[in-house]
Amino acid sequence: MDHHGRTERLELEDASIRKFQATVLEASEEGIVLDRSAFYPGGGGQPPDFGALSFNGNFCRIVGVRKGEDLFLVPEEGDPLPSAGSVVEGIVDDERRFQLMRTHSALHLLSGVVFRDFGALVTGGNMEPLSARLDFNLGEVPPGFKDTLDELCNVEVDSNRAITTYSLPRDEAFAIPDIIRTATNLLPDDLEIVRIVDINGLDVQADGGTHVSSTSQIKRMRVAKVENKGKGFRRVKIELER
Repeated sequence: MDHHGRTERLELEDASIRKFQATVLEASEEGIVLDRSAFYPGGGGQPPDFGALSFNGNFCRIVGVRKGEDLFLVPEEGDPLPSAGSVVEGIVDDERRFQLMRTHSALHLLSGVVFRDFGALVTGGNMEPLSARLDFNLGEVPPGFKDTLDELCNVEVDSNRAITTYSLPRDEAFAIPDIIRTATNLLPDDLEIVRIVDINGLDVQADGGTHVSSTSQIKRMRVAKVENKGKGFRRVKIELER
Protein backbone atom coordinates (compact mmCIF):
# COMPACT_ATOMS: atom_id res chain seq x y z
CA MET A 1 0.00 0.00 0.00
CA ASP A 2 2.86 2.43 0.73
CA HIS A 3 4.54 1.94 -2.67
CA HIS A 4 3.49 1.92 -6.30
CA GLY A 5 6.30 0.48 -8.35
CA ARG A 6 9.47 2.29 -7.32
CA THR A 7 7.66 5.23 -5.72
CA GLU A 8 7.00 5.53 -2.00
CA ARG A 9 3.54 7.04 -1.54
CA LEU A 10 3.85 9.68 1.16
CA GLU A 11 0.23 10.86 1.00
CA LEU A 12 -1.11 7.56 2.33
CA GLU A 13 0.79 7.96 5.58
CA ASP A 14 0.23 11.71 5.96
CA ALA A 15 -2.40 13.45 3.82
CA SER A 16 -1.23 16.86 5.09
CA ILE A 17 2.07 16.73 3.18
CA ARG A 18 2.21 19.37 0.45
CA LYS A 19 5.99 19.72 -0.05
CA PHE A 20 8.60 16.98 -0.19
CA GLN A 21 12.09 16.21 -1.46
CA ALA A 22 12.61 13.39 -3.94
CA THR A 23 15.12 11.93 -6.37
CA VAL A 24 14.19 11.62 -10.04
CA LEU A 25 14.41 8.03 -11.29
CA GLU A 26 13.46 8.82 -14.88
CA ALA A 27 11.96 11.73 -16.76
CA SER A 28 10.50 12.32 -20.21
CA GLU A 29 7.59 14.18 -21.76
CA GLU A 30 5.52 11.05 -21.10
CA GLY A 31 6.04 11.23 -17.34
CA ILE A 32 8.40 11.71 -14.40
CA VAL A 33 9.08 8.92 -11.90
CA LEU A 34 10.24 9.86 -8.40
CA ASP A 35 11.54 7.66 -5.60
CA ARG A 36 8.93 9.23 -3.28
CA SER A 37 5.85 11.34 -3.92
CA ALA A 38 2.93 12.98 -2.13
CA PHE A 39 0.89 13.41 -5.34
CA TYR A 40 -2.30 11.36 -5.07
CA PRO A 41 -2.44 9.40 -8.34
CA GLY A 42 -6.21 9.14 -8.56
CA GLY A 43 -8.47 6.21 -7.81
CA GLY A 44 -11.74 5.33 -6.13
CA GLY A 45 -13.39 8.20 -7.97
CA GLN A 46 -10.94 10.78 -6.59
CA PRO A 47 -9.05 12.65 -9.35
CA PRO A 48 -5.25 12.99 -9.24
CA ASP A 49 -3.41 15.91 -7.69
CA PHE A 50 -1.91 18.81 -9.60
CA GLY A 51 1.16 20.81 -8.61
CA ALA A 52 4.78 21.36 -9.63
CA LEU A 53 8.37 20.19 -9.31
CA SER A 54 11.03 22.76 -8.44
CA PHE A 55 14.67 22.18 -9.38
CA ASN A 56 17.68 24.42 -10.09
CA GLY A 57 15.49 27.51 -10.35
CA ASN A 58 13.09 25.79 -12.78
CA PHE A 59 9.47 24.77 -12.39
CA CYS A 60 7.77 21.87 -14.10
CA ARG A 61 4.01 21.95 -13.66
CA ILE A 62 2.34 18.60 -12.92
CA VAL A 63 -1.10 18.26 -14.54
CA GLY A 64 -1.92 14.66 -13.70
CA VAL A 65 -0.59 11.26 -12.72
CA ARG A 66 -0.51 8.15 -14.91
CA LYS A 67 -0.49 4.69 -13.35
CA GLY A 68 1.62 1.94 -14.86
CA GLU A 69 4.31 -0.25 -13.36
CA ASP A 70 5.42 3.05 -11.82
CA LEU A 71 3.64 6.30 -11.00
CA PHE A 72 4.30 8.79 -13.78
CA LEU A 73 3.78 12.45 -12.93
CA VAL A 74 2.46 14.08 -16.10
CA PRO A 75 4.34 17.32 -16.95
CA GLU A 76 2.78 20.36 -18.59
CA GLU A 77 3.72 20.33 -22.27
CA GLY A 78 6.78 22.47 -22.91
CA ASP A 79 7.86 22.83 -19.28
CA PRO A 80 11.50 22.02 -18.39
CA LEU A 81 12.16 18.48 -17.21
CA PRO A 82 14.48 17.45 -14.39
CA SER A 83 17.25 15.00 -15.21
CA ALA A 84 17.43 11.45 -13.83
CA GLY A 85 19.34 11.40 -10.57
CA SER A 86 18.60 15.02 -9.68
CA VAL A 87 16.86 16.10 -6.49
CA VAL A 88 13.58 18.01 -6.81
CA GLU A 89 11.08 19.60 -4.47
CA GLY A 90 7.54 18.43 -5.07
CA ILE A 91 4.75 20.93 -4.44
CA VAL A 92 1.17 19.66 -4.33
CA ASP A 93 -1.58 22.16 -5.20
CA ASP A 94 -2.95 22.69 -1.69
CA GLU A 95 -6.33 24.20 -2.58
CA ARG A 96 -7.25 21.44 -5.04
CA ARG A 97 -6.06 18.66 -2.72
CA PHE A 98 -7.90 19.97 0.32
CA GLN A 99 -11.10 20.48 -1.66
CA LEU A 100 -10.87 16.89 -2.93
CA MET A 101 -10.18 15.60 0.58
CA ARG A 102 -13.27 17.41 1.85
CA THR A 103 -15.34 16.08 -1.05
CA HIS A 104 -14.16 12.49 -0.66
CA SER A 105 -14.91 12.55 3.07
CA ALA A 106 -18.33 14.04 2.30
CA LEU A 107 -19.11 11.09 0.03
CA HIS A 108 -18.19 8.64 2.81
CA LEU A 109 -20.41 10.59 5.20
CA LEU A 110 -23.26 10.51 2.67
CA SER A 111 -22.77 6.78 2.11
CA GLY A 112 -22.78 6.16 5.85
CA VAL A 113 -25.99 8.12 6.39
CA VAL A 114 -27.84 6.46 3.50
CA PHE A 115 -26.71 2.98 4.60
CA ARG A 116 -27.60 3.62 8.26
CA ASP A 117 -30.98 5.26 7.71
CA PHE A 118 -32.17 3.81 4.40
CA GLY A 119 -30.22 0.52 4.05
CA ALA A 120 -28.92 1.27 0.54
CA LEU A 121 -25.52 0.45 -0.96
CA VAL A 122 -23.45 2.49 -3.41
CA THR A 123 -23.51 1.42 -7.06
CA GLY A 124 -21.34 4.18 -8.52
CA GLY A 125 -19.96 7.64 -7.99
CA ASN A 126 -17.75 10.45 -9.15
CA MET A 127 -16.23 13.64 -7.75
CA GLU A 128 -14.63 16.92 -8.64
CA PRO A 129 -13.45 19.55 -6.17
CA LEU A 130 -16.47 20.52 -4.01
CA SER A 131 -19.07 18.63 -6.09
CA ALA A 132 -19.84 14.95 -6.39
CA ARG A 133 -22.44 12.25 -6.82
CA LEU A 134 -23.21 8.80 -5.49
CA ASP A 135 -25.64 6.27 -6.97
CA PHE A 136 -27.55 4.00 -4.59
CA ASN A 137 -29.61 0.83 -4.99
CA LEU A 138 -32.50 2.58 -3.32
CA GLY A 139 -35.96 1.52 -4.39
CA GLU A 140 -38.61 3.64 -2.76
CA VAL A 141 -37.79 7.25 -1.98
CA PRO A 142 -39.77 8.54 1.00
CA PRO A 143 -41.48 11.94 0.84
CA GLY A 144 -39.08 14.79 1.53
CA PHE A 145 -36.06 12.53 1.01
CA LYS A 146 -33.82 15.25 -0.43
CA ASP A 147 -34.38 17.72 2.40
CA THR A 148 -34.22 14.99 5.04
CA LEU A 149 -30.93 13.69 3.66
CA ASP A 150 -29.52 17.22 3.55
CA GLU A 151 -30.39 17.72 7.23
CA LEU A 152 -29.05 14.30 8.31
CA CYS A 153 -25.73 14.86 6.55
CA ASN A 154 -25.18 18.27 8.09
CA VAL A 155 -26.00 16.94 11.56
CA GLU A 156 -23.04 14.58 11.05
CA VAL A 157 -20.86 17.43 9.79
CA ASP A 158 -21.65 19.40 12.94
CA SER A 159 -21.01 16.35 15.12
CA ASN A 160 -17.27 16.74 14.39
CA ARG A 161 -16.69 12.99 14.14
CA ALA A 162 -13.04 11.99 13.86
CA ILE A 163 -11.92 10.52 10.52
CA THR A 164 -8.96 8.13 10.70
CA THR A 165 -7.17 5.82 8.28
CA TYR A 166 -5.34 2.59 9.02
CA SER A 167 -4.41 -0.67 7.31
CA LEU A 168 -5.40 -4.24 8.18
CA PRO A 169 -4.64 -7.69 6.79
CA ARG A 170 -7.37 -8.74 4.37
CA ASP A 171 -8.94 -11.33 6.71
CA GLU A 172 -9.18 -8.84 9.58
CA ALA A 173 -10.63 -6.15 7.33
CA PHE A 174 -13.32 -8.43 5.93
CA ALA A 175 -14.27 -9.46 9.47
CA ILE A 176 -15.58 -5.91 9.99
CA PRO A 177 -19.36 -5.90 9.36
CA ASP A 178 -20.40 -4.10 6.16
CA ILE A 179 -16.81 -3.08 5.34
CA ILE A 180 -17.77 -3.02 1.64
CA ARG A 181 -20.41 -0.34 1.11
CA THR A 182 -20.64 -0.85 -2.64
CA ALA A 183 -23.11 -3.27 -4.21
CA THR A 184 -20.15 -4.97 -5.94
CA ASN A 185 -16.87 -5.74 -4.16
CA LEU A 186 -14.24 -3.92 -6.22
CA LEU A 187 -11.20 -4.98 -4.16
CA PRO A 188 -8.74 -7.17 -6.10
CA ASP A 189 -8.61 -10.80 -4.96
CA ASP A 190 -4.84 -10.60 -4.48
CA LEU A 191 -4.96 -7.52 -2.22
CA GLU A 192 -3.38 -8.63 1.04
CA ILE A 193 -3.49 -5.34 2.99
CA VAL A 194 -6.68 -3.27 3.05
CA ARG A 195 -6.66 0.43 3.86
CA ILE A 196 -9.58 1.51 6.03
CA VAL A 197 -11.23 4.92 6.36
CA ASP A 198 -13.18 5.21 9.60
CA ILE A 199 -15.67 8.00 10.38
CA ASN A 200 -15.99 7.36 14.09
CA GLY A 201 -19.41 5.93 14.93
CA LEU A 202 -20.85 6.38 11.43
CA ASP A 203 -18.98 4.68 8.61
CA VAL A 204 -16.12 2.21 8.14
CA GLN A 205 -15.05 1.46 4.56
CA ALA A 206 -12.18 0.05 2.55
CA ASP A 207 -10.74 3.00 0.65
CA GLY A 208 -7.45 4.25 -0.81
CA GLY A 209 -8.10 7.98 -1.03
CA THR A 210 -7.15 11.06 1.00
CA HIS A 211 -9.46 12.49 3.65
CA VAL A 212 -9.83 15.31 6.14
CA SER A 213 -9.40 14.51 9.84
CA SER A 214 -12.92 15.32 11.04
CA THR A 215 -16.41 15.77 9.62
CA SER A 216 -16.42 19.43 10.65
CA GLN A 217 -13.68 20.07 8.07
CA ILE A 218 -16.10 19.02 5.33
CA LYS A 219 -18.07 22.19 6.12
CA ARG A 220 -21.63 22.71 4.96
CA MET A 221 -22.73 20.17 2.35
CA ARG A 222 -25.87 20.57 0.26
CA VAL A 223 -27.87 17.80 -1.35
CA ALA A 224 -28.34 19.54 -4.67
CA LYS A 225 -30.43 16.96 -6.50
CA VAL A 226 -31.86 13.45 -6.26
CA GLU A 227 -32.45 11.77 -9.63
CA ASN A 228 -34.18 8.57 -10.66
CA LYS A 229 -31.69 6.63 -12.82
CA GLY A 230 -33.86 3.57 -13.38
CA LYS A 231 -35.79 1.05 -11.34
CA GLY A 232 -34.32 0.86 -7.84
CA PHE A 233 -31.47 3.30 -8.51
CA ARG A 234 -31.17 6.85 -7.24
CA ARG A 235 -28.43 9.39 -7.91
CA VAL A 236 -27.63 11.89 -5.16
CA LYS A 237 -25.64 14.99 -6.12
CA ILE A 238 -23.94 17.10 -3.47
CA GLU A 239 -22.15 20.44 -3.38
CA LEU A 240 -19.84 21.77 -0.66
CA GLU A 241 -19.43 25.36 0.43
CA ARG A 242 -16.16 27.07 -0.49
